[in-house]
Amino acid sequence: MTEPSRLRSRPTMDDVAAVAGVSRGTVSRVLNGGHNVSRQALAAVERAISKTGYVVNQHARSLVTQRSGSVAFILSEPQDKLFEDPNFNNLLRGCTQVLAEHDITLLLTVAATGEDRQRIGRWVTAGHVDGALLVSNHLGSPLIAELKERGLPFVVCGRPLGQERDVTYVASDDRDGARQMTEYLRSAGRRRIAIITGPLDTPGGVDRLAGYREIVGHGDPELIATGDYTQASGEAAMARLLEQAPDLDAVFVCSDLMAAGAITTLQRAGKRVPQDVAVGGFDDNKIATTTKPLLTTIRQPWARQSAEMVRLLLAHIDGEEHSAVILPTDLVIRESA
Repeated sequence: MTEPSRLRSRPTMDDVAAVAGVSRGTVSRVLNGGHNVSRQALAAVERAISKTGYVVNQHARSLVTQRSGSVAFILSEPQDKLFEDPNFNNLLRGCTQVLAEHDITLLLTVAATGEDRQRIGRWVTAGHVDGALLVSNHLGSPLIAELKERGLPFVVCGRPLGQERDVTYVASDDRDGARQMTEYLRSAGRRRIAIITGPLDTPGGVDRLAGYREIVGHGDPELIATGDYTQASGEAAMARLLEQAPDLDAVFVCSDLMAAGAITTLQRAGKRVPQDVAVGGFDDNKIATTTKPLLTTIRQPWARQSAEMVRLLLAHIDGEEHSAVILPTDLVIRESA
């Protein structure tokens, strides 16, 4: 077979229509969302696509639908956190899988600085993507305001501090998770319960501290230290707590990665976990099953969170109003507390 013959043998929409026994227009409507197509015709076209091996021309489709067939995943953190923190990979993998079911590509962008956020904001609102998923959003970030102003559909992962009424978001119930962990530590007989918070310009930092305080009261300042969700910050914050409150007998650490760092510091200081100091984390990612001892933690529903983010984004792209989903968290008891 000659080269031109091979090129001509590539299946076309006309081939699909002939095999399915429908018009070319029906095939086009199926490929562009299936609107105004009967169930029988839809099934026939799908069978014909499979039989002929037809591949959609995404560029041609985008000219018709005015959609790119892609969504941006915007991580507002330094790039090294993407590789260190399993939470981001859990969300990225989950969102990619759910979007693939809709034949939509996920594009990862990292917005570590204010300049990055401005540049990415311009890019995502220039027609390159149909919507955006904002992950690890910090209070005061210009991204939310810019995306709202330009009318790009987006969903925030986590409560958008101060903008809950007019932004679509999906969040775990951080405050209740913190209450569960602190109540559990107290029920185990711990009386000097410290906390290592996340950054206090993030919803996890604010809400987990609030949940802790609901159980212990306002909280002794000497029992509160702040980290940035990295393992190194967990080590450093735990060292500060031991210096400020050497009689502490438990610590609620607001991420599993920081909890791994806290355990390292405690053991280096000669403290036994959990005999001398009980340690509780938050996330239940792969880190929780690699610490020694294994980490008691709060489980976030990663798969469901990813699925809800994609569902709300696609609904928003289709013109639905803003909405929010708050997902429950669960206490997972292991060896560290």
